[in-house]
Amino acid sequence: MNLAPYLEFALDAAWQAGRITLGYFQTQPTVERKSDNSPVTIADKEAERKLRALIGQAFPDHGVIGEEFGEQPGASQLTWIIDPINGTKSFVQGVPLYGVLLALVEDQKPLVGVAHFPALNETVYAMRGGGCYWNGRRTHVSAVKHLREAVLLASDINQFERTGKAGAWSRLVDETYIQRTWGDAYGYLLVATGRAEIMLDAKMQVWDCAPLQVIMEEAGGTFTDWQGIPTIYGGQSIATNGALFEQVMEITRK
Repeated sequence: MNLAPYLEFALDAAWQAGRITLGYFQTQPTVERKSDNSPVTIADKEAERKLRALIGQAFPDHGVIGEEFGEQPGASQLTWIIDPINGTKSFVQGVPLYGVLLALVEDQKPLVGVAHFPALNETVYAMRGGGCYWNGRRTHVSAVKHLREAVLLASDINQFERTGKAGAWSRLVDETYIQRTWGDAYGYLLVATGRAEIMLDAKMQVWDCAPLQVIMEEAGGTFTDWQGIPTIYGGQSIATNGALFEQVMEITRK
């Protein structure tokens, strides 16, 4: 399968959705609460509507899964997974670490992934077998080989306690060099571009991470669940630069 046209489409679609979000960014939009108490704004909804419309026009037989408007089955085995604003809490607070995520999967295998951060003017993207790129330049994970030199990232550290993973988190904190909560998808992109080595979440929805497996793998790293299984459907996730994968797994698998 020639994936280049799908990647080209995804890059343009994510950019268009990102422009919509920028129109509301740092304007204090009205915030609603969903059933899980997570925030949603008009920007989330309008951006997802735009992405769904673009997909429907270009690929009417493809399925769509989106955070805000659910699943729309398609006639083919190809499905687009949408997160119109990943990091809505950051977006609501006027913090630029939010992104538009778009991925194409076939039978649950990610083929194309785009993570576009409109307020930062950063885009990281990949297609299976085609390498990973950061604003048009080929990018790779870091070469750090020892935990004591690693930068460790996370989103919500309270989730580790709630999910019984506080011990693993505490040990990783003790054994790494720098720890920060530059979280959500942006943390994974920091690993993919060599600016950090480990990023993990104790809780993860598929739309939160759909582009990240192909991006991480094409950048030379790993994206797995806490047991080391490569998947975007594990409900939890860990990204590493690859060189640290086994050292991290030795801690998280216990």
